[in-house]
Amino acid sequence: MSDESQKNSENDASMINRIGKASKPYADKILALSNDSLEKTVAVALSLCIVCAILVSGSAVALKSLQQHNKALDMKKNILSVVGLLEEDMDVDTAFKQFEQKIVNLETGEYDESIDPLSYDQRKAAKNPELNVSISAGDDVAHIRRRAKLAKVYLLKKGDQIETIVLPVHGYGLWSTMYGFLALEGDGQTIVGLNFYDQAETPGLGGEVVNPVWRALWKGKKVYDDSQQPVIGLIKGQVDSQKSGSEFQVDGLAGATLTSNGVTNLLRYWMSDQGFSLFLEKIKSERG
Repeated sequence: MSDESQKNSENDASMINRIGKASKPYADKILALSNDSLEKTVAVALSLCIVCAILVSGSAVALKSLQQHNKALDMKKNILSVVGLLEEDMDVDTAFKQFEQKIVNLETGEYDESIDPLSYDQRKAAKNPELNVSISAGDDVAHIRRRAKLAKVYLLKKGDQIETIVLPVHGYGLWSTMYGFLALEGDGQTIVGLNFYDQAETPGLGGEVVNPVWRALWKGKKVYDDSQQPVIGLIKGQVDSQKSGSEFQVDGLAGATLTSNGVTNLLRYWMSDQGFSLFLEKIKSERG
């Protein structure tokens, strides 16, 4: 330790000692008061508040790294789940290594190799004026107002061929912004799965977006029509598989019209040229 650091430490210790000595007479005075004394009651209450605040703050700091680890682990589980790879008691970190993470510039559809995917947080970027763009009212069908310029995508490959693409999607439902992942086959057209990991819709109604039975209805559905417009969406009631266009339709959520509309709108937004359309076109062209 340098002489200056040692001197500062000695000064700090001396100051704490002086404060302690200065407060001791008051503490003795408080303890000597009757238990019915208002001053004693207030002093004890304040002391308890200070001690509790210190304990809570200390715990929050101590547990921060664990919380971050658990958050990252939960995200990995959701990505594995949306492609049907999540299994009970599996090593999630090892399984997740199958994915190649990439940053995509949504304006061009090209990869941005200058950004480290492991450190990029798209949700934070969407709130940063330097990293987001404003969405015009006419285009903002997902009701999110602003979106990040860059998006993180997850790719499953077999050799050099992309087999599955996992895309982050979000949009407003009835009560909340719903955040999830949409998984597509390598053709950029056929849905593998849809999973919402963060939403606050009405339990038993809009909250059914996390019901495994409803989620299973998405597998095999198509996103784009012949003109390459995103037409995937929910309908009222049940889909009649015998009717034309049923490949673009999923059963609506009973009693949750606004949440159902929200799911349709957010998917059509993120699959349009406002979202991942250019990127998916690039993937298709490379696939041949």
